[in-house]
Amino acid sequence: MRVAALYDIHGNLPALEAVIAEVDSAGVDAIVGGGDIVWGPWSGECLELLRRRGAVLVRGNCERDILEPKSERDRWCAATLTPSQLELIAELPLSVEILVDGLGRILFCHASPRRDDEIVTRSTPANDVAEALAGTEAEAVVCGHTHVQYERRIGRTRLVNAGSVGLPYEDDPGARWALLGPGVELRRTPYATDAAAAAIRASGLPDADDFADTVAIPPSAAEATEHFEAMRGS
Repeated sequence: MRVAALYDIHGNLPALEAVIAEVDSAGVDAIVGGGDIVWGPWSGECLELLRRRGAVLVRGNCERDILEPKSERDRWCAATLTPSQLELIAELPLSVEILVDGLGRILFCHASPRRDDEIVTRSTPANDVAEALAGTEAEAVVCGHTHVQYERRIGRTRLVNAGSVGLPYEDDPGARWALLGPGVELRRTPYATDAAAAAIRASGLPDADDFADTVAIPPSAAEATEHFEAMRGS
């Protein structure tokens, strides 16, 4: 089995559509939507596309935020979802396990196996990462949340961050995702980011300009990692 791991889509439909087109040409057997599918301009459309494709979905912190809205964007995004979509995200699991050819059992979670908002970066000390992975028996763990792709070995566990489809922090534009089986491929899919940014600005999404700016000109992976490590230590 080969699996496409699509994380942190954040309602960016043009990015997701571009990745799905590449997935279709890659001989993929299953798609995992690794949380934070929502919290962007086309959250409902992204959920529907993944649902039509039979994707296996896990919960991210943004799904939880939409169910318990506190910010203007939480409320805006919640209002764009149908009752059945809200019911769907309310039932999402924190993690799922899939047996992948060449890699063994893989645990897919949004941030860490124990929390949907835990920060684990490529620079997080190994002891702290090992604590976050404690109790995991899978050969590999695939996560997201920090929007920066990486691969690490923590003890016997292979840790992969699939990056972000919709809002990557990766130096240059394009959707990021991971292709799993028999090895690990951290992929970048180009798409029309300038056109997507213009559509985002016109979408009515709160803070749309910031979102669109990041789609068009992402921060560097080094800057993002430093930012998340500072958050982790605060």
